[in-house]
Amino acid sequence: QVQLVESGGGLVQPGGSLRLSCAASRSIFSSNISGWYRQPPGKERELVASITTGGITNYADSVKGRFTISRDNAKNTMYLQMNDLKPEDTAVYYCVAKYYWGQGTQVTVSS
Repeated sequence: QVQLVESGGGLVQPGGSLRLSCAASRSIFSSNISGWYRQPPGKERELVASITTGGITNYADSVKGRFTISRDNAKNTMYLQMNDLKPEDTAVYYCVAKYYWGQGTQVTVSS
């Protein structure tokens, strides 16, 4: 069993930045594809970004050039750096590794 705990969400103005963290209870990111999903209010959950064991990253078109996924295997932590945030980025963000999900962290982009 692995626990994933997200942090770093909050309220930010349009154009601002946030960095989400996902801490795992044990090593998992280095041996499994992992990523970030989000669920906007009233919408389906969608993939935001993913990273393979080899470090290959993939992004949803809506966040390309603004978001960066990364991980620190030594710290068992994955990150999502979010820049130039827009109101449409408002959502609950979840990290996932293998078949384990975090509880989610709220990101609200509003002036």
